[in-house]
Amino acid sequence: MESFPPPVLPACYRHANVATGRSCTRCGRPACGACLTSATIGSHCPECVRAARPTTAVRARDWNARQTSLVSTILIAVNVAVFIWVSIGDASSLGFGDRPGEREIQLGLSRWLISEPDGWYRLMSAGFLHFGILHLAMNMILLYQLGQMLEAPLGRARFSLIYFACLLGGSLGALVIQGGGAGLHGGASGAVFGLMGATAVGMHRRGVNVFQTGIGATLAINLLLTFTIPGISIGGHVGGVVTGALLGLVMLAPPWRPIPLWATWVAPIAAMVTAFLGSISVAG
Repeated sequence: MESFPPPVLPACYRHANVATGRSCTRCGRPACGACLTSATIGSHCPECVRAARPTTAVRARDWNARQTSLVSTILIAVNVAVFIWVSIGDASSLGFGDRPGEREIQLGLSRWLISEPDGWYRLMSAGFLHFGILHLAMNMILLYQLGQMLEAPLGRARFSLIYFACLLGGSLGALVIQGGGAGLHGGASGAVFGLMGATAVGMHRRGVNVFQTGIGATLAINLLLTFTIPGISIGGHVGGVVTGALLGLVMLAPPWRPIPLWATWVAPIAAMVTAFLGSISVAG
């Protein structure tokens, strides 16, 4: 009988002193177990793993596509950060005090404060000021829910525009309806009520009975609370919901009654300018 020498195994292409009987199922190069990575079919060497990985641009695009409510998340984060900053300056801002703290006054809105030479910024900053944890939590929960509904169909840019248009509309309403009295206005309620108003109008235009939906019930309950509980900014809520409802007519039109695309951009910008100039005029 003849005897044959044992087969000579190839060396791993990365470790010349390691013999291996395995190879990359993609390129066929021999590789040891330490170099191979399990794949859907077979195992791949490091070079093939890197080659199969999407580029940074593709990964960024895919991540971006999965973020359906990125703007809403950022807005919530900013509101929470402002609340923490205010609370660090004065613990009574957590909702246990009966007077506004110094940082609340720095951000809050009132007619006598906005009449200062540089007081116009309060029209926007007041929308990120909250008086207590409960106030913050209620607004942020609604913002998250409404963002899930509106941000994807509107797109991030137009969602941002309608949010800040409603915020400024709420500031105008606060100055018009309650601006002459004492008190400090703040909260994302104007913007949130505006988003609810826009959503309700958008549903109505599509033939949906909003009062048979969660949005209709939530809007009705919150409006009832606005007019029955003392200390709530009636003007801020009414100004926000009116602004949102008007913008909803344009920005959330049904497909069978289309509105020119340019109008969905111009409308919120025009609302922001109108609310800003109206607030400055009222304060003056």
